[in-house]
Amino acid sequence: MKKVYLDYAATTPVDKRVVKASEPFYTENFGNTMSLHSFGQEAKFYLDQSRQTLADLINAEPNELVFTGSATESNNTALKGCALRERSESKGKKNHIIISSIEHPCVVESAKWLKRQGFEITKLPVDEFGLVNPEDVKKAITEKTILVSVMHASNEIGTIEPIAEIGKICRQAGVYFHTDAVQSFGKIPIDVKRDNIDLLTASSHKMYGPKGIALLYIRDGVKIEPILHGGGQENGLRSSTVNVAAIVGFAKAADICKKEMSKEAKRLSKLRDKAIKNILKIKGAKLNGHPKKRLPNNINVSFPYIEGESLIIQLDMHGIACSTGSACSSIKLEPSYVLLAIGLKPEEAHGSLRISLGRFTTEKEINYLLKVLPKITKQLMAMSPFKNNEN
Repeated sequence: MKKVYLDYAATTPVDKRVVKASEPFYTENFGNTMSLHSFGQEAKFYLDQSRQTLADLINAEPNELVFTGSATESNNTALKGCALRERSESKGKKNHIIISSIEHPCVVESAKWLKRQGFEITKLPVDEFGLVNPEDVKKAITEKTILVSVMHASNEIGTIEPIAEIGKICRQAGVYFHTDAVQSFGKIPIDVKRDNIDLLTASSHKMYGPKGIALLYIRDGVKIEPILHGGGQENGLRSSTVNVAAIVGFAKAADICKKEMSKEAKRLSKLRDKAIKNILKIKGAKLNGHPKKRLPNNINVSFPYIEGESLIIQLDMHGIACSTGSACSSIKLEPSYVLLAIGLKPEEAHGSLRISLGRFTTEKEINYLLKVLPKITKQLMAMSPFKNNEN
């Protein structure tokens, strides 16, 4: 059976060039970066080199990057670390956090945890395309506000947020601005200085690097309370033995993305637009997210009278791997809160399909999807008790 992977937003295969770059650090250059001997110092050299490569991708300084074990850890550290430090230093005068209503679950859950610790949380609405209005950010900021967290691009619907405008508002108000850039890092240009970003999260496994390694950009001068305590690695902000092999792979993946970004974005956008154009010919199909301001590899559509889980299973039986929402929460039976936030009814949200393209996606694979998908949706609509009840 033909196997087609169209779930790159969930995770990506490790590029063979990345594997080759990482391999020596498992067997030869395996030293601990905290050791003073030659093995340790050689490992530290490559650690520093990798930090520089990753910093260059977003116009940051290498000392502003902290390596973590996952994007979830980075987002937790950004929100909790800033909130706890600022509340302590302000003697409780600052206790307010702002997030958007479509953030990744690890941001949402971090905010819920902070609320249980006595912080005030504001969730900003989005429009029908999933865009945050910068004016809403401005109105929500008070003298108690510590941090605003708005993702760069949605992991579900692909909408790219106006982070430069939001960053400018936050900087003028003296409030920290954090953006979850997991889906955009390596796909579209990011400049932390230009966009007034104070904290930024990125993950290796979303850009053809190894799993288990991510980063948190923390602008020089931003005060943050460490979540992990121990040996003082990463300037005391993330204690743990440094995963040099994974970091070298992460840096190699970033270097490849930087060199190929423009060409790859054009290629993926062309495939994306072809797929969207033809999928929308299916009766009742609706595109979710912004039609233009969206990631080059993201397609999110919904179909009436169809359960997303049934659609995923049927596609998988034809060898096509897609998703019906965020991979982190797709096993839940509740409708996506992201789709509800942009105005979809629960029954519409249940019929969603996320198709995410990647480096190894071919036009032939898209043609196969476009051949299979209309037949499956037609079959599932015909079987639907919801449609029969409406009639």
